Amino acid sequence: MSPTRRTVRASQAFFEELDSQLREERGANGEPSRYDFQSHELFAIVERFELDWDRLPALLTGRDDYKILIGAGVLVFAFAVIGQLTNDGTIELISIDIEINAPGNNE
Repeated sequence: MSPTRRTVRASQAFFEELDSQLREERGANGEPSRYDFQSHELFAIVERFELDWDRLPALLTGRDDYKILIGAGVLVFAFAVIGQLTNDGTIELISIDIEINAPGNNE
């Protein structure tokens, strides 16, 4: 039996946070652009929320309508994304925090 695939959408606030953390153009030291992140990392993040919602940890104790995904990226060192289950059963990505480089690697 295949896992249930949920509908996922990203909020305006999510994209505003993404825009504030990544540049429009790729950085001189190879830092990914917003487009790079959206083209490579975001698809995998959305798929994790689509398929693994029930297995993701709750952000707040006793509130299963907020989950967090913390992961290592392909283009970035790490990310944390918060999703909220809405009344219609859709998961809305509401927040993202990106660490471009490993701690101590400020290139």
